[in-house]
Amino acid sequence: MATFANDTVSTRHWHALPDGKVQCDLCPRFCKLHEGQRGLCFVRACRDGQIVLTSYGRASGFVVDPIEKKPLYHFLPGTPILSFGTAGCNLACKFCQNWDISKSREFDTLTAEASPDAVARAAQALGCKSVAYTYNDPVIFHEYVIDTARACREAGIQSVAVSAGYVCAEPRREFYRYMDAVNVDLKAFTDGFYRKICGGRLQPVLETLEYIKHETDVWLEITTLLIPGENDSDEEIDRMTRWVAERLGPEVPHHFTAFHPEWKMMDKSSTSRSTLIRAREIALKNRLRYVYTGNVHNPEGDSTRCHGCGQRLIGRDWYVLTDWNLTDDGKCNRCAAPLAGIFEAQPGDWGARRYPVDMARYAA
Repeated sequence: MATFANDTVSTRHWHALPDGKVQCDLCPRFCKLHEGQRGLCFVRACRDGQIVLTSYGRASGFVVDPIEKKPLYHFLPGTPILSFGTAGCNLACKFCQNWDISKSREFDTLTAEASPDAVARAAQALGCKSVAYTYNDPVIFHEYVIDTARACREAGIQSVAVSAGYVCAEPRREFYRYMDAVNVDLKAFTDGFYRKICGGRLQPVLETLEYIKHETDVWLEITTLLIPGENDSDEEIDRMTRWVAERLGPEVPHHFTAFHPEWKMMDKSSTSRSTLIRAREIALKNRLRYVYTGNVHNPEGDSTRCHGCGQRLIGRDWYVLTDWNLTDDGKCNRCAAPLAGIFEAQPGDWGARRYPVDMARYAA
């Protein structure tokens, strides 16, 4: 990988056009750029006749989070995860809950610096079993993510992506080769929602979900933020969860989370607890085994029950684990039914703690 500056590197997923522009082939937006222009994501730009990543090694901040916050409920429960994002996004969701990062057009947002090796060292020193590429979509800082995931793998640290899944086939294969777990935002189940509210399309996301589930060993969970009057109808939730059960399988966890007014959707009301419970009931009726409610206090909707006998296997109260009824090999300790996911013999006890990390301490 050729380096242009400390934070700018060349990329592979682009091609030149006859009119002198270059086309970015990372995501289905296919931005066509003149020299000096940036794509919608803001961090990929045309420079010297090629597409470069302009934010390599820079982040909006590093934080140790509970892994349940990603949310991941079936991947190393109770453990801390070193989390970071950069700036920009390749979608334009009007409801973005992290709009100050994902919609940033100022590099002043990128106040932290860390090489891939430094991220791996920090995770080890902080007792984190995994690193999350999150807060804004890691697809757009593809090269930085992959280099960091390689360094983490060498150090025995696992990698987690929190993504909207809006990516083309070739970079998708390259990206998920280095991931161990992912939570994909399935934002709605109509193309109209994606076009009108996110500036994207639904089909590429569905293709990403099927690719992850059927062509990789990456642990997959799904999140849908329910917005009143936009994607929360019984009919849409029914179609969505039927698709997940039939095309991905009943063991894929699905999180329904509450919307709170943000960015360009301040006129919408917050999602009610009853809406989330209703969505969960529809999903369970459609044979999904593990369905959760988020951003509201609902211990039952946060907890994992055995699909065999109904015992509470993992109890949760927000990000705190309250029950653990799994055997050392991840089975129900009452009926021996296996629980889908990646588990250790004992859960972590990180709880709800969260704190920022000064990455300068881990520089070489």
